[in-house]
Amino acid sequence: MQRTRPLPDCHPELSVIEWPNFREYRVENWRLARDGSGNVVRGATSWGWIDLCLPLVISFIWPRFRDSTVSCAFAVLVVGFSIYCRCTQVLHESVLVFPAYGIQLETHRGYPLLKPLFVSRRFIHASLLKDFVINEGLRRWNIRYYLAAVHGSSTDKIALDVAFENILPYFPVLLEVYQGVQELMFYNHMDNRHTCI
Repeated sequence: MQRTRPLPDCHPELSVIEWPNFREYRVENWRLARDGSGNVVRGATSWGWIDLCLPLVISFIWPRFRDSTVSCAFAVLVVGFSIYCRCTQVLHESVLVFPAYGIQLETHRGYPLLKPLFVSRRFIHASLLKDFVINEGLRRWNIRYYLAAVHGSSTDKIALDVAFENILPYFPVLLEVYQGVQELMFYNHMDNRHTCI
């Protein structure tokens, strides 16, 4: 396993991990500040001021309402929701490229200081994969670029699966992943041209 960061100065959140049979493009949920200061802007946080205030507020409220079933249920619901929100944050998203088999899109969720608690995976077989494209979409008043895997389905309909749909990295990161996937999945090294699988 060899891990490299192809864009270390401007987008160090992207790492490429080379395995013997496949390559993983991983985008972590943090980025550098756009002002050039080099400060890290985190997308997933471990502790915030709400997390510190919640036990304090509950300790003041609990003696007054502990005899009320509705108040106890509400307190448990608030604490449970707070824990759920902290444990389902997106830690990183990956595109795994298996040149002979297809691609796999992964989202890892969990608490930032621990290993991922939940992982969702979508595998697209090479025989169904038509193309891997950079597309643009509108999000409020912004134009956002995103990576999409164009594939067929068993009902002969064309479908899109979006890579990095939660983090939505910037264009240079998308371009690096796009070029890597195109090279491994679609580029014919014998003829030096783009071919279908």
